[in-house]
Amino acid sequence: MSTPAAPEHRAIGLAPMTATHLADVLALGRHVYDTSVKPYTSWSLSAIARHLDSEAAACWVALDGERLAGFVLGSMGFDQRGDWGNLEWIASAPEYQGQGVASRLVKACCATLTEAGASAVVTDVESQNTASAALMRSNGFEASVSVTLFVRETPP
Repeated sequence: MSTPAAPEHRAIGLAPMTATHLADVLALGRHVYDTSVKPYTSWSLSAIARHLDSEAAACWVALDGERLAGFVLGSMGFDQRGDWGNLEWIASAPEYQGQGVASRLVKACCATLTEAGASAVVTDVESQNTASAALMRSNGFEASVSVTLFVRETPP
């Protein structure tokens, strides 16, 4: 099995996400998120739209020309904390991973949320996702609260 050739890269630019990016963002998310891992079972068009339609959206795309290299979805409000921003979804296309795309997206999202009044930005990372944990740590996030998801499967 051969590895697909990396695309010829031009300068990858960041832009605020718009409705024209929805299909590509949805497709990339479906490609990179393992929705069989709980609690990550809600990747959908409505998950994207909820952020894009929020009052203080912090949704960005990374573009290599017209090609989607990555995205981040964030918005103000986390649980009962209206003054916290939430960086909820981030992805880089596999052929762009390791090139700083995700880090640039994190910075853009956090800057937008800070400008909107966030006193903190929160995100969650699945415990086995060491790459995402490293990304967040390298961008100033610190592990804070550990939550264990308890699941009781129903008997057959």
